[in-house]
Amino acid sequence: MRCRGASIENFMNDICRHTACGGCSMTGIPYEEQLSRKHQQLIDLLGAFGEVLPPIGMENPFHYRNKVTRTFAAVRDETKRMTTVSGTYAAESRRVIPIDACQIEDPGAQRIMQTLTVLCGKMKIPPYDARTGGGVLRHAQIRVGAATGEYLLTLVTAVPQFPGRGNLVTALRREHPEITSIVHNVNGFDTGMILGDEKRSGHENRILFGPGSIRDTLCGLSFRISPQSFYQVNPRGTEILYRTAIDLAAPAPTDTLLDAYCGIGTIGLAAAARCRRVIGVELNPDAVRDAIANAKHNHITNARFYRGDAGKFLLDNPDLTPDVLIMDPPRGGSDQPFLQAVCKRKPKKVVYISCGPQSLARDLKTLTREYRVETMQPVDMFPMTEHCECVVRLHRK
Repeated sequence: MRCRGASIENFMNDICRHTACGGCSMTGIPYEEQLSRKHQQLIDLLGAFGEVLPPIGMENPFHYRNKVTRTFAAVRDETKRMTTVSGTYAAESRRVIPIDACQIEDPGAQRIMQTLTVLCGKMKIPPYDARTGGGVLRHAQIRVGAATGEYLLTLVTAVPQFPGRGNLVTALRREHPEITSIVHNVNGFDTGMILGDEKRSGHENRILFGPGSIRDTLCGLSFRISPQSFYQVNPRGTEILYRTAIDLAAPAPTDTLLDAYCGIGTIGLAAAARCRRVIGVELNPDAVRDAIANAKHNHITNARFYRGDAGKFLLDNPDLTPDVLIMDPPRGGSDQPFLQAVCKRKPKKVVYISCGPQSLARDLKTLTREYRVETMQPVDMFPMTEHCECVVRLHRK
């Protein structure tokens, strides 16, 4: 296994005490063994398509998450008084487990969450109660610019009214000047989603402080991150993942590269210097706006981004003939219409970045009708969990 640093002794000294949350299913397992288990799982799922290389591990598998989310609740303390806590739902439950520390989250974000929880209790801002539908504050989410040191805090309420928000923002800024943006989001629906959808709820995000976004540096480029934009949660691992994907894609200076499921444009913009042009396609309108702004901010002129379904985009633009396709779909994988569009248009090379090996195995069955698998390189983006990203290079038969 390729793992740099992270001795077993250091790992065993940092074991999580919040095991009931169910998030880190590999807590207590030495990191080298985690990588070995993930490798075997991927071989079992993907071995029929070819050799699965050993995973590229993290140099430091702790405190890598640049996105920290908490759910708020009111519970009785040891004196039977109601107190405000923040944490995460227990597995398969709506019971909130208080979290005061986490072995994989950014420490600065955890400190802000602790202060926020205390302030909400002191200011008597009522937490949302999923059983009764009462209360105000539902969730909080912090996104971190690992390279810039910027922090974006999003406060999610169940109702548009947010009494005491001005005093709360003032107190938070006084305690944590590193917070560069605070946003108010409304999510009044019974859903497992943290952030509310502005279009569905009818309530746009309200900026309470700062520009409403932060910046981070990735692969030598600067990216804007807004509350609802997709951005990988492990910045150190992401650089390894994207450089691996771009190296496997190996675009020529004359190539057109299609970046499907492009998000805020991270992969396409990182590859732009190596090809003639980049075309990115993404359904999320916020992410497309960020991608366009990121291209402009980084002075990249050979990249264009479009909002739409990637499969429909391919079929509706017959004059577009991508030489290279890089696709990074959600955990559930791609859909059949897109995969069939790829097989119909037949770009020379396809690089599939997957965070769901089961859906990857399913999608490869379709793609291998027209393509052969040349390389499968896992990258461990999520130490302490069972998840592992995998980059697959396919070449047209």
